[in-house]
Formats: sequence, C-alpha cells, structure tokens
Amino acid sequence: MEELFDNDPARNGKLATAIPLDKVKSIIEALLFVSKRPLRIREIKQVLDEEVQLRESELLALIEELKIDYIQQQKCFRIMEVAAGFQLRTQPEYAQYIMRLFKHDQNERLSQPALETLAIVAYRQPITRADIEKIRGVDVGGIVRMLYDRSLVRILGRKEVPGRPLIYGTTQLFLEHFGLRNLDELPKAAELRQQTEKQIKLKL
Repeated sequence: MEELFDNDPARNGKLATAIPLDKVKSIIEALLFVSKRPLRIREIKQVLDEEVQLRESELLALIEELKIDYIQQQKCFRIMEVAAGFQLRTQPEYAQYIMRLFKHDQNERLSQPALETLAIVAYRQPITRADIEKIRGVDVGGIVRMLYDRSLVRILGRKEVPGRPLIYGTTQLFLEHFGLRNLDELPKAAELRQQTEKQIKLKL
C-alpha cells in the first residue's frame, strides 16, 4: 500500500504522524465486524478522516488486502460487496452449522407464497398489487403488507391510472439479505427459486 502515497509528500507526512496503514486495516475490519448492515466506502472514509486523509481508491485497496488476508489465513468469514457496501459474511460451507444454532428462528422464514410474491416485485418493479395478483392468481394484500412491514418492499409512488394504485419495489434490505450489489445481479427466476429453497434464510 505504501506505493499509493509515494508521489504525495503532504500525504506521506500526515500518515507518518497519524495512523499506520496496518492500523487502518484493523479499524476497517472492526467497523465491518460491528456493523449490522453493509458499509459504504464513503462511510468508512468519514470515520477515518479525522486522523488520516485517504482516498476512496486507497480504502478499497486496503479492503482488497483484508480479503486476501482472510483467504490466506483460511478464515471462516469473508468480505462481500453487498448493496453498494461491504459486509463480513461467513463462508457458505459453515451455513449448516449456523442454521442449527438458530433453528429456533425457523418460524421467521418467509413462506413460499411470500418468496414468490417478493420475486415478482423484484423482477417486475415498479409494479402494483393488482399486477402481482394477475401473475399469482390470488389475493396478495396480506403478503405485500407483511413484506412492507419487514422492509423488503417499499412504496415507490402511485401509478397514473384511474384509482392511482400504489406501486411497489424492493429495498436496500432486500439486496442485503440476498447478497446482491444491485438489481442487475438478480439471478434468473429458476436460479432464484433454487437458492431460496436450498439456502436463503432471511434473518428478520
């Protein structure tokens, strides 16, 4: 990392009297460890700016170093880029053991109808409740309210048609739970069904 600062004497001077880069890495690690949501790079930068000025590209380089450290040390967790931020997550091979620990929370999982409704919102947004019901063939009022209460869907506005029905879309929390950086990473419908059936358990 030191080479990032070689052409900036002022920056080097500040770093020499502030926080060593290894310490900066430890601070980033601590922030990711305690955060309940993905941290955006600008949020990390704001925390560090009082002691040392680092460009976002430099912080990203430090995060990449942490990723490599975890791989080399065979850690049970990794840093993932999720919902435009970074988050510590356990490796997939440990999922079965974590599921056993939290098996009492099984009643908090989304039902299959709820997952199907959420998938329709994700792929067809912005979408009205009536449009969801046309696709599913059943009333989804209660399910949409539940998804809204759990912050997995949000109201985007009203459709400019008679009655001006509400239109819905997914939330940042949806991206976080499904491990997506953005909606462009949504899997194909068949892949999504397979993932939800085998491994996705929402921690709500």
